[in-house]
Amino acid sequence: MATIEECRAALDKLSDNLAAAEGDVRGAAALDRSLSCHVTDLDTTFAGRLHNGRIEVLGTAQGPPRVRADIRIATSGDDLVALVDGELNFAKAWGSGRVRLEAGLRDLFRLRSLL
Repeated sequence: MATIEECRAALDKLSDNLAAAEGDVRGAAALDRSLSCHVTDLDTTFAGRLHNGRIEVLGTAQGPPRVRADIRIATSGDDLVALVDGELNFAKAWGSGRVRLEAGLRDLFRLRSLL
């Protein structure tokens, strides 16, 4: 089982990947939205913002998100790490229920290039 530190490192790596992206991916990552990532097996939520093509983690809290973020992700720690490392395909993980992604319709359309 992935640790909180490994999950945080995965989010940092994802942020670095988004910052280095180009084209459509860079455009999608340029959103300015609140973001939460609930790591279900650790019952921990990382809260922050997607801003200027980076994920800024502003804090962590035990349990599910306390505030409804614009973009909400929920998955296990192992799946989060595997997704960021490219070992798990997002579409398959989402289709099987291993990853939940919730956002407004406009944001989902923009985020699809990231997936």
